[in-house]
Amino acid sequence: MEKAKISAYQLFTLILLFDTSSSAVFFPIAIDAKQDAWLAVLIAMAGGFCLFFISYGLYRYYPDLPPTEYVQRLLGSVLGKILAFCYVLYFVYTAADVLRNFGEMLVTTAYPATPLFIINALFILVIVYTVYKGIEVIARTSEVLFVGMCLLLVSGVLLIIVSGIIHLENLKPVLEEGLPPVIKTVFTDTLYFPFGEIIVFAMIFPYVKEREKVKRTGLWAIGMSGLLLSLFAAGNISVLGVDLALHAQFPSLASIQSIEVAGFLERLDIYFILFVMIGGFLKISIFFYVAVMGASHLFQVKHPSRLAYPMGIVVLLVSIVTASNYAEYDQQWRVVVGPYIDRSFQVIIPVLLLIIAFLKNRKKAT
Repeated sequence: MEKAKISAYQLFTLILLFDTSSSAVFFPIAIDAKQDAWLAVLIAMAGGFCLFFISYGLYRYYPDLPPTEYVQRLLGSVLGKILAFCYVLYFVYTAADVLRNFGEMLVTTAYPATPLFIINALFILVIVYTVYKGIEVIARTSEVLFVGMCLLLVSGVLLIIVSGIIHLENLKPVLEEGLPPVIKTVFTDTLYFPFGEIIVFAMIFPYVKEREKVKRTGLWAIGMSGLLLSLFAAGNISVLGVDLALHAQFPSLASIQSIEVAGFLERLDIYFILFVMIGGFLKISIFFYVAVMGASHLFQVKHPSRLAYPMGIVVLLVSIVTASNYAEYDQQWRVVVGPYIDRSFQVIIPVLLLIIAFLKNRKKAT
């Protein structure tokens, strides 16, 4: 493990920015629940608490070890290393996946004449340098970005309110089709993206110096991110209506483009782009960092930073070849990645590991 420590507050900013970044930007989150999307997010947040407790339970058993190391104690050397390697591949793929997302967004909204490869290459170059410097630099950066994100959110919400484009009647009727469609949306979509991705922080918990604050900090961060995402969902639907929010590629961008104050303050796309740059940078950095650290644990590399640049090239190439266009990527995520890969690595495997850890530690106690 890297010899570094971060504070509980830094963990809070990391989790909050991580959870809210791509979820608020790319997909019409929980939109299958229609005008009840905000409610689906809140229910998924409750599920997110449960997933956090799974990761935290494993952390309590092995507070000094990341998952790529304690799986070898739980499953044995051979099977443990295979699973650890699978998690490294999962983190690498997800980092490339998120990079592709943010690259597509920037090409679509701001740089239509710039090749996707150039956008992704510039993005990953900055991220690789940050990861090379270590988790302490990433954590300190998150503190600064957190302040900037708060300013963007507060000013953006105020502009939307002042412009008078909020139509609360778009949120009615509440539970028009009952609770089952909302619950279905939670367990097929919203629980795993973004709340299931909290599994990535199991690799970061050992770096927190105030161990007694990890649980409280994690719960507060997930709760705050859930409330913010619920607000985003309700805001997009109240501004755009259900149909437009469902079909918009970037609902938050469409909402921001609707702002018009005093006849001259309009087309504030910069708000969206800044939000994307901040959130995308941090989310990719975290996934990429844990991938680098996981690989260094698995292959016993004494200086993990040396893996940053070669693995950065891998992430860049995977982000380009993963799909030929955004529509193909979206379909791939909904048909394969979300239902099978995400659920396995975020829920099924951690639950099984926690059960094994409980049984092994109970035997030791007796």
